[in-house]
Amino acid sequence: MTNNDILRSVRFMLNLSDAKVVEIFALTDCEVALSDVQAWLKKEDDAAFKPLPDVLMGYFLNGLIFFRRGKSEEMPAPSIERRMNNNIFMKKLRIAFDLKTTDIPAVLEKANFSVSQAEIGAIFRKPDHKNYRECGDQIMRNFLKGLTMTLRPTQPAKSAPSQATKTSPTQAAKSAAPKTAKPRPAQPPKDRK
Repeated sequence: MTNNDILRSVRFMLNLSDAKVVEIFALTDCEVALSDVQAWLKKEDDAAFKPLPDVLMGYFLNGLIFFRRGKSEEMPAPSIERRMNNNIFMKKLRIAFDLKTTDIPAVLEKANFSVSQAEIGAIFRKPDHKNYRECGDQIMRNFLKGLTMTLRPTQPAKSAPSQATKTSPTQAAKSAAPKTAKPRPAQPPKDRK
């Protein structure tokens, strides 16, 4: 997956405005123009599209960690990687969303994608480790999809009219009110033998 794909996915997942993306970059003392963010968010076939460089993606992911978890002056800032890949994306997103390695399979299950705990562990190992495994695009896409499903539960489809538009305001209020059980009429106890 490209840096632009990840940026678009995270922006949708967290429902971020373009200005908020600029603020996330600023959390790492990296200033980017709003016009650059808008160009990075465009689709590849758009004439205004610009590829997001690896170094800037590193700044964004570190800013996302600060945005989600808070910035501590006592803790050193995460390192900025010069070359990005899916393994680094996965590590940074795991940190930003405060996930444990054991949480990753559950996130992937939300996207109907199964991966063993051993495979996940191999993705988080250092590249020179004998059990290191590269994170493929399929795992990364499903991880982003699962995170999105976690953070943005399904909403009614835009093409289908919602139930609220079909009903009057009083009907909508009645359906939104908590339902209480109707009391049953008292019955004499049954004779037990």
